[in-house]
Amino acid sequence: MSASVNVLTANVKKVLSKRPSLPSVSLPSSTNMTDSSWADVSSESTPKPERHPYDKRIVEGLRGISAIFVVSSHMVLCFARRLVVPCCSNDERTPLLFQRPIFRLVAQGQAWVALFFILSGFVNALKPLKLARAGQTENALANLANSAFRRPFRLVLPAALAAIISWAVCQLGWYEISRNSDAFWLYTYTPEPSASWGTAIEDLVNGLRATWTWGVINPYDQPQWALIYLFQGSMMVFAALLITVNLTPFYRSLAIGFFALWSFDLSYKFRDPLVGFTMFGGILLAEFSLSSYPQKLSRYSLLLSPPLAIFALILMSVPSDFAGNVPWSATLVALGQKYAPPQIDFSRFYGSFGGLLLVVSIIISPYFRALLSRPALLWLGKISFPIYLLHGTFMRSIFAWMMFYGVEKEEMQVQENEVVYTVMRHPLPGVMRTFMSVVVSMGLCLLAAHYWAGKVEPVFGRMTMRVEQEMSGKYDGTSPAGKPVLPVRKE
Repeated sequence: MSASVNVLTANVKKVLSKRPSLPSVSLPSSTNMTDSSWADVSSESTPKPERHPYDKRIVEGLRGISAIFVVSSHMVLCFARRLVVPCCSNDERTPLLFQRPIFRLVAQGQAWVALFFILSGFVNALKPLKLARAGQTENALANLANSAFRRPFRLVLPAALAAIISWAVCQLGWYEISRNSDAFWLYTYTPEPSASWGTAIEDLVNGLRATWTWGVINPYDQPQWALIYLFQGSMMVFAALLITVNLTPFYRSLAIGFFALWSFDLSYKFRDPLVGFTMFGGILLAEFSLSSYPQKLSRYSLLLSPPLAIFALILMSVPSDFAGNVPWSATLVALGQKYAPPQIDFSRFYGSFGGLLLVVSIIISPYFRALLSRPALLWLGKISFPIYLLHGTFMRSIFAWMMFYGVEKEEMQVQENEVVYTVMRHPLPGVMRTFMSVVVSMGLCLLAAHYWAGKVEPVFGRMTMRVEQEMSGKYDGTSPAGKPVLPVRKE
């Protein structure tokens, strides 16, 4: 009998030992039930404040906006060139609405390109800085090495394909309406077909090389002028982070700030669009976003962010031509002559400095961040690079066809180097036809950019990974998706 009881007791203990134990909950004592204690108890119902207010989505949203405004600046150069200057023509006494500060940003392409550079520096620096702040120096260095290796492929391959497409459209004669139109940007940057296919191949090679040559423009895709500076800036970011990765955030920021100031002289020598200033500024913004300051300032964001953003947009509005013709831009130019680095393009300087301030106003404001995280802006950000690559082709083909097809050429007087001569061009159509041409052609461009981002860019990503695996000795005979490249024999 006692043996049976002992066996039963042992079985009961065995079963109880397998039951999951309930977690112990320690409630705050009733004598010390402060507000913070209640917050700890109800942590599941109350979301914790974000440690770092940066969200990659805000960069995507801002990049999407920048891409649209770059396109709008080229549209303005087609049919509204008077918006480029900040004031009036001969028969007007007051500036037009879109010649005034902030509104004139539709024509300020250089300011939005500067914002592209800032965001590029921000994104390229963010992950290495996070790893460096966490003490994971080796991982930060590995990330820098991988990013630096992949960057040329992710720029060169898409740009080459976009240029080849534009070259083919040109050789087929589909740019001729654009080349013979009276739209300034179109007739200035539209090449004529080559004399023969042999010459065409040679012209294509020269065009592809021109994209990556300082001071030369690819005739088949003029917007690619910025890509060599984007690549240059990315290498500057990687080099600066490599030098400073072991420093504390404070001393790293001091060093990067010194690099940014030093880069003004470099930009003057290279005649580049302040690449170093914008890229190093992007690193400083990434460092700032990972600090505690944005969270501390967010409580005052309703007071700080709106005026800071407005001031930034005004700075970005400084024109490249005739800035002294209106008081607001003349004042900024005078201040720049007094305090800015010498021999500098004030339009690019203020566009770059304003872009930095604009990103600061967004980082410290939860409302701005929420606004830039809207699905439509995130979608635009995802396709921003394809938009930049493809919009020139669409403007010189579909946009030009819709604008000028069926419009007879007219004689026009053109003055160049004090020489006046006559040309035959398609005149600009009316407002409604121009509006419909813009809407339809850019809608098709967005559709093509969406397809490019979903179908073409992943192919370039797999090609880059395959090259990286091969050159680093990590290739195991399988594709990046895990499938064998060659068929496997089944026994």
